[in-house]
Amino acid sequence: MENRQNVFSSLKPKTLFILGIVASFLVVFTIGFFVLLANVLGDDEKQTNKISNTNSNKPSAQAPAPPAGGKVNVQIADSDHIRGSINAPVKIVEFSDYQCPFCNKFHPTMEQVVAEYGDQVAWVYKHFPLDSIHAQARPAAEAAECMAEQAGDEGFWEFTDEMLANQSRLGSSLYEQVAEEIGVNMNQFEDCVSSRKYKDRVEADYQQGLSLGVQGTPGSFINGIPVKGALPFSSIKQIIDSELNK
Repeated sequence: MENRQNVFSSLKPKTLFILGIVASFLVVFTIGFFVLLANVLGDDEKQTNKISNTNSNKPSAQAPAPPAGGKVNVQIADSDHIRGSINAPVKIVEFSDYQCPFCNKFHPTMEQVVAEYGDQVAWVYKHFPLDSIHAQARPAAEAAECMAEQAGDEGFWEFTDEMLANQSRLGSSLYEQVAEEIGVNMNQFEDCVSSRKYKDRVEADYQQGLSLGVQGTPGSFINGIPVKGALPFSSIKQIIDSELNK
């Protein structure tokens, strides 16, 4: 202690002043560093918790979340296009768009449903053309109705299968090619398409979908239970089995 006092007492006042300033700066710098470190670590922890909570709130693609408002009353008309029996205990109404890639992905899933459940399920197809992004969806829907005019539901579904399988070729040439293959009167079909005879029918489907809360395609309802998107067969099966076991 005595030696230290001798050392400091031998220094000039100016030197002592400078050393004091340096020491003060080092203390402030050290305190600031640890405060900044604590804030950074705290922000990282908050961000991690936020991401974790966001991920935990996302529903699994394999387990669709229950509808917020329960079941919806979806009206099915005699003129609607149905695969299966209208008296089936489970009715699946799909609002679809012929140019939508997700509808194309969902189509085989619904075909699998019909094949597995037979008369227990009715598949009802309704038009929901997304005009702003799918310019060919509405013309294709109107052409499908022209096909149904002559060939009934069987022709409608065959036409629908072909439209979804050939989305990149949607247009009048494809409609006419498929119509010829199915074997309808071509003059009648072409007049029907060019006059847009069924534009009101397609628009009515679209407006019904909007009133039910459909915002994108495919938008489906299984006995009134809203199902959004191209869910896999396992998810659709889960809902159907639940309805059949009631």
